[in-house]
Amino acid sequence: MALVGLVLLSGLVCASTALPGNRLKNNPSPYLALHGEDPVAWQTWSAETLALARRSRRLLFVSVGYFACHWCHVMQRESYRNPRIAAYLNAHFIPVKIDRELNSGLDEALQGFAGNVVHRGGWPLNAFVTPEGYPLSVVLYQPPGEFLPTLTRVQERWVKEPARLASLARSAVPPLPPLAVAGYSAEERQVLFDAFLNQARTEADSLAGGFGDVAKFPQAPQLNLLLMRQSISPDPVIGPWMRLTLNAMAARGLRDHVYGGFFRYTTDPGWTVPHFEKMLYDNAQLAMLYLRAADVLQEPRYEKVARSTLDFMLAFLRDPASGGFYSSTSAVDRKGKEGAAYLWSREVLQARLSPEQIKLARRTWHLDQPSPFDSGQYLPAEYEQPGADDEALLGSAYGKLRAGRPNTDIPRDTKILTGLNGLALSAFSRASRLDIRYQKAAAGLYKFLVGQWRRGHLEKGQSGHQVLTGAELEDYAYGAAGLLDFAEEFKDEGAAALAYLWVKRGWQDFSGVAGWMRERAPLLKSVQPKAALEDGPLPSPAAVLIDTSLRLKAPELAWQAGRALGWRSGAMERDPFSYPAQISLLNGER
Repeated sequence: MALVGLVLLSGLVCASTALPGNRLKNNPSPYLALHGEDPVAWQTWSAETLALARRSRRLLFVSVGYFACHWCHVMQRESYRNPRIAAYLNAHFIPVKIDRELNSGLDEALQGFAGNVVHRGGWPLNAFVTPEGYPLSVVLYQPPGEFLPTLTRVQERWVKEPARLASLARSAVPPLPPLAVAGYSAEERQVLFDAFLNQARTEADSLAGGFGDVAKFPQAPQLNLLLMRQSISPDPVIGPWMRLTLNAMAARGLRDHVYGGFFRYTTDPGWTVPHFEKMLYDNAQLAMLYLRAADVLQEPRYEKVARSTLDFMLAFLRDPASGGFYSSTSAVDRKGKEGAAYLWSREVLQARLSPEQIKLARRTWHLDQPSPFDSGQYLPAEYEQPGADDEALLGSAYGKLRAGRPNTDIPRDTKILTGLNGLALSAFSRASRLDIRYQKAAAGLYKFLVGQWRRGHLEKGQSGHQVLTGAELEDYAYGAAGLLDFAEEFKDEGAAALAYLWVKRGWQDFSGVAGWMRERAPLLKSVQPKAALEDGPLPSPAAVLIDTSLRLKAPELAWQAGRALGWRSGAMERDPFSYPAQISLLNGER
């Protein structure tokens, strides 16, 4: 584990300033509230907490996770509820718990730091941060037998050599280069797009679809750009690969055939074994992707996949009181067992399905093969494509399973976030002509989003009756895009006018002479403006704000969009595969 830096302090380390107790009980974030009974004295991320670290001369232990994350729950159970580990954290650190969906800018910065230090990211992410706000070191999930020695090593070095580590911490943040505003010529834009295509071809799995050869993630932003290109200029290689990928994601273990919706990712390259959390942002994006693919690739069954995804969102994520949508469903059931809500034993399947359904399921779901799950149970998935005559019988089998185990009590992260609901509004607006229920869902989402605009600024969202403050760039960008999609579909001038206000405020608060910031006032000292923001599981919020600005056709917004598209990004030039949304705009594809 590399130590990258530490803050310069005079005097003793670990002064005896009293540490407040656990401050997360009844927190409006369901994820943070889960940690409210931990023996760890968790604090929230704030200027006040950093001031506490400076007074006590302690490192901050900043632990980032989210409600639906399986390994986050494992580390809580194993380590954060372990009295010995909790006592050590409380005695020597300022422990801080972060909900990554409320502090996405902070999470993005720490994930980038983790990528540089340990060459991988993920959750839980546990960073050691100096009292002045510089990242020092990072670890991901560790079992308690490794975690406590890690804490001890970091603490011992912090006590022994704070001055040297302080210098390393500061020097690890490179000087901010001047923003290059020369823009990209038409030839350079084509070079960027060709480089993206070449990377995509290199990463593409030609046998199973998707990207990479280990775990499989949907990577909707990249797929969306490839589908856009296919709609404009059909490619004899990309077209069949897109069908292979979309078919595999829809047929195998990434998708829940019984209850609908997509899981976050699969742990294997064959799309077989998922991690069972379901995220609003994945499902909103994939519903839109499959709707578009149904048209571009002339494949009607993709529309059925989109419909079942939207139906899942309505059934499991919609809050009837507000009209907004919850952030996610958990990977574990209420007993803490991962995937238990979705897996079935042979005996239960035999009891619930008819002989004809079992015969078909045995072949289609591979019930005659060893289970890939430790429990020995099975996840219904279509490993063999059913014939046209079998689809109705298979559909009735899914219906029987759903009726026998409704799954309505699966744990949900009940935060209703502005940005993610903007994505949902885009999805339901674009699908509104397919079903009156989707029109009503779009109208409810619009009403919810209108309520998040208060006194000229945007709220992050709500949880129960509590307001979540601290809206970030993604909230303004995805929210405004959703409003504009609603305005265009329903001819609503009020929605377009509100989108204009959000976009204008987004430019004001998150862009400047040095580039883009995801947060309005980041506390982490290593955060720097960027000429372009990369795509992750979600599209670049900067690119979405630029795109919405162009769509609004307001001269002052178009000028700002053109200016930002002229900012040259060395990171994008080195790794175009990570910037599909920005590259799409540069090449006029939207």
